[in-house]
Amino acid sequence: MNQYEVTFIVDPVLSSDEIVATAQTYVDHLQGEGCKIVHVEEMGLRQLAYPLGKRTTGVYFCIEFSSEAGRIIEKMELAFRRDERIMRFLTVKLDKYGIKYNDDKRKGLIGKKRVPKAAHAEGEEVRPREPKKEKEVVAKEVSPVAPAPVTPAPVVAPVAPTPVVAAPVAPALVVAAPVVAAAVEEEE
Repeated sequence: MNQYEVTFIVDPVLSSDEIVATAQTYVDHLQGEGCKIVHVEEMGLRQLAYPLGKRTTGVYFCIEFSSEAGRIIEKMELAFRRDERIMRFLTVKLDKYGIKYNDDKRKGLIGKKRVPKAAHAEGEEVRPREPKKEKEVVAKEVSPVAPAPVTPAPVVAPVAPTPVVAAPVAPALVVAAPVVAAAVEEEE
């Protein structure tokens, strides 16, 4: 049985009841086709990376489901394209690593666990962050060092110079000189 995940963005102009009804429409559509719904997550209102139809935000939903055949994907994507309430959608087939990742994420094994603000207000014990440790500078004893003995450079025998052969140079053509001379004669 293949497992899939479809993420879609609902137009935020709709009322909250209409937004939930839109997501439920697609959950019912999948169940009607014989798919098993693994998890439905409403990710909430989020900022879009770029404007879509003069909208800068959207309500994200993610439905994870398993299906025997992949034919349901074509039908569901066609329904997404026809629905004006859906701004964008993406369907992904999950491999074994994606399935395990999503399962661990639902169990709370993945992701940072943040302390809720209510815990601070209720007086629950919250472990404070430890300050960063500064690097300790350790002074080393410097012992006087004797200068290294200077060794003379090795003597190298002179090398005979290699003869340089000049390449033949083509004579330069002087074209501008007669024109200039002709122009000077006309002025006089």
